[in-house]
Amino acid sequence: MADTPDIAVVVIGRNEGARLVAGLASLQGQAARIIYVDSGSTDDSVAAAKAAGAEVVDLDMSVPFTAARARNAGFDALDPMPEFVQFIDGDCLVVAGWLDKASAYLAANPDAGIVTGWRSEIHPDASVFNSMAEVEWHRPAGDILACGGDMMVRASVFADTSGFNPRVIAAEDDEFCTRVRKAGWRVHRLAEPMTRHDADMMQVSQWWQRAVRTGHGFAQVGALHPEYFKRERQRVWVYGGVLPVLALIGLILAPLLLIAVLAIYGLNYIRTARGLMRDGLPRNAALHQSIYLTLSKIPNMIGLLTYHWRVARNRDMAIIEYK
Repeated sequence: MADTPDIAVVVIGRNEGARLVAGLASLQGQAARIIYVDSGSTDDSVAAAKAAGAEVVDLDMSVPFTAARARNAGFDALDPMPEFVQFIDGDCLVVAGWLDKASAYLAANPDAGIVTGWRSEIHPDASVFNSMAEVEWHRPAGDILACGGDMMVRASVFADTSGFNPRVIAAEDDEFCTRVRKAGWRVHRLAEPMTRHDADMMQVSQWWQRAVRTGHGFAQVGALHPEYFKRERQRVWVYGGVLPVLALIGLILAPLLLIAVLAIYGLNYIRTARGLMRDGLPRNAALHQSIYLTLSKIPNMIGLLTYHWRVARNRDMAIIEYK
C-alpha cells in the first residue's frame, strides 16, 4: 500500500453493496488508512469493508443518522490526526492519482482549507436522471463557494470549524464549506478527475425524492446562512409555489391566467434548454433534461415546506433518501 501517512480517507455508506466494494477497491494502493462509517446497513457492507482492510465505525442508530454525522464519526476515529482527510461517499470510485494531486495542492497552498475535483457518472447514459447528475457534477475549476461531499480537507481546519453540522440533512457539504470560507479559508476545485459516481437513478420517484431533499437543503442551509441559496429559494417560491397556485386559480376562474402561467413555464423551459446547450450539451439531451429541471421546483417546494413544518413543530430533521 502506498506510503501516505498524512492522508486518511473516510468513506460513508448505507446498503451500497457492489458500489461500496468497487469504491474501496479503488483506494487500494492509494491510501494508508481507510475508515468506513456504516449507517445501519442491512446488506454485507460492513463485512465487505473489513475484507478490504478498512476500519469500521458503526453509527449508533438510536440517534437519527445523517451524512454529516457519519463523516464526523469517521473523522473522530482518526487517532492520531492526519494532515489531510479525503471524504467520499460509498457509491463512488476514487480516480487513481487524485489523492496525491489534492494533497500536493493543499501542501503548496496554506490558505486553502478544502480542495475538490471533478466527479463524473459511471453510467451517464443509463437514464436521463444519471445524465442530469453528470451535468450537475461538472463545474468550473478555481476558487469556489462550495463543493459536494467528495472533498479533501485540511484536518486542522475540519477540527477548528467543528466539522459538518449533523442536523443538516441535505446540502451539508455546502453548509460546511460556507463556514470554512467564513473562517478565512479558500475552497478550491482542481481541473482534475476526482471520483466516479454511481447515481443509479432509474425511476421518476427517485428523481422526485432527490428534488424534495434538495429543496429541504435550500431551506435549512438558507436558515443558517441567509445569503446562501438565496436565488435558489426565490426560484422555488416562484416556480414551485406562486405559479402553481395561480395556475389552479386560473383553471377554476380565469383561463387567461392559466395560459399566462403556462407561458411563463414555457419560457423558463426554453431558457434552461438554451443554457444547457451553451454549456455543450447536445440539443436532444438538453431538451429532455430541461423538462425535469423546470418541473423540479415543485418537489423542491415540498422539501422547503417540509423543513419549515419540522421547525414549526420542533420535529427532528430526518433524512430524505432517494435510493
